[in-house]
Amino acid sequence: MDKYGLIGYPLGHSFSVNYFNQKFADEGINAKYINFEIADVEQIIEVIAANPELKGLNVTIPYKERVIEFLDQLSPEARAIGAVNVIRVTHDGGKIHMKGFNSDVIGFTQSIEPMLESYHKRALVLGTGGASKAICYGLKSLGVEPVCVSRYERPETICYKDITPEVVQEYNVIVNCTPVGMFPHSNECPKLPYEALDDKNILYDLVYNPDTTLFMKKGAERGAQVKNGLEMLLLQAFASWEMWNGTN
Repeated sequence: MDKYGLIGYPLGHSFSVNYFNQKFADEGINAKYINFEIADVEQIIEVIAANPELKGLNVTIPYKERVIEFLDQLSPEARAIGAVNVIRVTHDGGKIHMKGFNSDVIGFTQSIEPMLESYHKRALVLGTGGASKAICYGLKSLGVEPVCVSRYERPETICYKDITPEVVQEYNVIVNCTPVGMFPHSNECPKLPYEALDDKNILYDLVYNPDTTLFMKKGAERGAQVKNGLEMLLLQAFASWEMWNGTN
């Protein structure tokens, strides 16, 4: 039986394990998807060694960047982004080969593109981790210029404290790439001047549990378009399957 899985820490609620095991059951695929909760990224070596049937992995927080050093090859997009969330594992005799891909950018761009209008030219990307790198890459490919938002002073980013009402009107696409507002902390949201939002704004939240985060609710109250990360996850899952079973 082939195996696929997810590495990250902590994993908790996992969309992928439910989605793929249901897919395997529905389509009669002799495979199993497993959560590998590892406390250190170096444990990926143990996961690979202990599971010779493993054909592919997804990678989530906090290892999307750190996992790269353990891989043999990167797709051009993953290299440009500097983050990996899909790994294809192939066995050639006794040799194991691991290639990293990024499906975040595919899922995100396909999900947000129908929402964009000609006046959506600039975006605030909340967070500076592996997911935010993919989101910035995807936004640029759609003609939207991103800037990352950090809690700390960092080069080429802005701090939450410096986001004024004028900023959210100019940067009228806001993408939350942080876990703020995720269950069970559903009463939290990123610190933004929500009162300045209007129907020209898009608020896109990578969080999908709860369905409507406080970030989204506050945006919708001001007439903004809002969307959670569930469609992105579905599109990523389609892309992951193709990456695991492709030859490129």
